[in-house]
Amino acid sequence: MDNYIKTLFVQSHSGDKDERYEAYQKILTITNEKVDWAYGVWNQLVEDLTHKDGHQRSRAAQYLANLAISDPEMRIMDDFPKLWQVTKDEKFVTARHSLQSIWKVGIAGDAQKELVMVAMVDRFENGTDEKNYTLIRNDIIQNMRNLYDHYQDEEIKQTALELIETVEDAKYKKKYLAIFK
Repeated sequence: MDNYIKTLFVQSHSGDKDERYEAYQKILTITNEKVDWAYGVWNQLVEDLTHKDGHQRSRAAQYLANLAISDPEMRIMDDFPKLWQVTKDEKFVTARHSLQSIWKVGIAGDAQKELVMVAMVDRFENGTDEKNYTLIRNDIIQNMRNLYDHYQDEEIKQTALELIETVEDAKYKKKYLAIFK
């Protein structure tokens, strides 16, 4: 890992809000492609999933989700439960940002895609007792759309449409269907 990347990670923890945000944006952009330094930060990111600061938890989750494509050892398969836990964070904004990035784990390979899809289907079906569950469901369907766009896998689309079909509230059913139009 070069000094530029190390500096970005330091800045993403810094006290200056603008510097932190700029570093965050750059890290997300860089990690949209495969990198060879993922394991240089991996353990720290896993540890940061339980950081006392919600912003740190959210960033760690988003970085790990992005780094799944740079994980030839498939560590994400073991660390996914910790990452998924952040999607249920007590701070809703932390949970939501984490959930909105979780689909990126699914583009790392078939096993990762299956892992993410199983978790999302279960949450969609069994998460109606959660606060803001309609927003969570929206994010899950959007994640499935993102995976569908990446893979062009009709099974993903079919799963999403079957889930949407179970929604009783016509307003939300229409909203979720619009994601796949």
